[in-house]
Amino acid sequence: MMTRIVTINDLEAAAREGQAQLYPDRPKITVGMSMCGQASGARATLEAIREAIAAFGLDALVAETGCIGLCQEEPLVEVLRPGRPRIAYGKVSPAQVAAILDDIRNDTVTPERALYAMFEEHRLIDDTYQAYCDPQLNGAFGSVCRYDRHPFFAKQLKIALRNCGFLDPASIEEYVARGGYFAAHKALTAMKRDEVIAAVSESGLRGRGGGGFATGRKWASAAKFKSPVKYVICNADEGDPGAYMDRSILEGDPHSVLEGMLIGAYAVGANMGYIYVRAEYPEAIRKLETAIAQLRECGLLGEGIFGTDCSFDVRLARGGGAFVCGESSALIASIEGKAGEPRAKHIHMAESGLWGKPTVLNNVETWNNVPVIIQRGPKWFASIGTARSKGTKVFSLVGEIRRTGLVEVPMGMTLREIVHDVGGGAPEDRRFKAVQTGGPSGGCIPESLVDLPVDFDELTRVGSMMGSGGMIAMDESTCMVGVARYFTDFLIKESCGKCAPCREGLKQIGAVLDRICTGEGRPDDLPLLERLCDVVANGSLCGLGTSAPNPVLSTLKYFRDEYEAHINEKRCPAHSCKALIQFRVVEEKCTGCTLCARRCPADAIEGVAKSPHRILAEKCTKCGICRESCKFDAIAVE
Repeated sequence: MMTRIVTINDLEAAAREGQAQLYPDRPKITVGMSMCGQASGARATLEAIREAIAAFGLDALVAETGCIGLCQEEPLVEVLRPGRPRIAYGKVSPAQVAAILDDIRNDTVTPERALYAMFEEHRLIDDTYQAYCDPQLNGAFGSVCRYDRHPFFAKQLKIALRNCGFLDPASIEEYVARGGYFAAHKALTAMKRDEVIAAVSESGLRGRGGGGFATGRKWASAAKFKSPVKYVICNADEGDPGAYMDRSILEGDPHSVLEGMLIGAYAVGANMGYIYVRAEYPEAIRKLETAIAQLRECGLLGEGIFGTDCSFDVRLARGGGAFVCGESSALIASIEGKAGEPRAKHIHMAESGLWGKPTVLNNVETWNNVPVIIQRGPKWFASIGTARSKGTKVFSLVGEIRRTGLVEVPMGMTLREIVHDVGGGAPEDRRFKAVQTGGPSGGCIPESLVDLPVDFDELTRVGSMMGSGGMIAMDESTCMVGVARYFTDFLIKESCGKCAPCREGLKQIGAVLDRICTGEGRPDDLPLLERLCDVVANGSLCGLGTSAPNPVLSTLKYFRDEYEAHINEKRCPAHSCKALIQFRVVEEKCTGCTLCARRCPADAIEGVAKSPHRILAEKCTKCGICRESCKFDAIAVE
């Protein structure tokens, strides 16, 4: 039975218990078990570790944790030993477990196997440090790349991701040990409601879900309406292709979101909260259910929280996966059991939201930032970022890039620093070409603008948007007309169809892009696209439709030459559009190894061993497997 938490002494007692779990007096092995880890085989690695420990008779603890962000290295295993640095190992298969346990038994580390070593841990929420060992420790431990010097982590500042990868998300004691719920105690027992709202306003926090609306202003609007029932909602309906920031936070640090909601509910006078989370996020749902049950058991949900008159509870609402339900009014309709369609916002949600009651809706990352603002102070948060975009932003950095994963950087960091310094740039010496930000309704920013500071206003200025934080890097092999076509097709399928400009306009845009990509484009297609985009952007009801033309408009602006090559020359400069390319064997390079012929799914390659082969154009499906298989660079794309 969990102890009830009422006073600061209760919190400190829970923190001591969590401290013992976080930093035990014997070796501790943690495995990243977020979905990125599990998809890479972390479950098998975890079981192999448990079996090997039992077989070796090793006195060690095994724990699960969330994603630390370097998803490309999953399954990721960390080893913490008393008096030694925290050592991380990447891409750990079950076969590699024995070698890691040998290092533990021999009190050493094999540098070539280790990703990084952490000599101390910064607890950002209260600005304290947990020292693991002497920072001057030499030998094998000193030869491992230090965490704060690793290129992926060196320029990051983790506020929203402060706990992910550092605690067991199923342990409330570990969350409290890292400063959790002290901000909620401070807000509920030592601050008036309007003081909490003032602090959030002074911090400059803007909504991280896409629109960038001032969080303090939203809260103040809801607080002024008198009602016996008010709601706060967490929007966890993350549906952008390639984006998984919110999911990772919920899987790795669910209590931070719940604490933010508790503080927000107190500030605006709400007594009920909902977390609207996608049903296809089962791991996030499990972690939330566990955290909510823990809070109810220890008295941090329900009546009289921290011995005050504040009463608050939270429920989960599972979304069916409709992208449009990320829009606030469609989300509310879905919670109410109605069709997830947007409505005209003649009356703001702060006055009449869920079931007609005053409602505050913020996304996962926004709620997650609130406890830090209350604990560290609004001035500290406002000192990070740019004049109008304060704090940090989490991005899912994916696509054609060397180091993929979740990154959190101060607002105002340039695209060059994010893509090249943190992400390592394009792979295999290919040329970086563009980055798409803001999800399917965002824009594509060319390499020529790579020194652009990343914040709400600068991204909007160049025709893109912050969105929820998706960031897809593209190299020279990416066709920008194809990119516009892909995102338009996605939005056609996800449009609710309620308003004609979005429903019909997107279909027409998609038809024109299909025509261009298949070599049937006409010279008047480009001005037609621009007119259609104008109608959709200015005539649609909700944010999905008004921002849907961004991928088309931004690629037309920065990559118009590619559109013209498709239309005028019937040529795809990126060698990507199947209708405009053909594969050919370069005879002088072909050794007749037959590998391409054996792997071709269409039997479109003929020839005999040790003689140059030939591709049959009439049978070739242009899948590219032959080119990927050839070890002699003997397949040309024309």
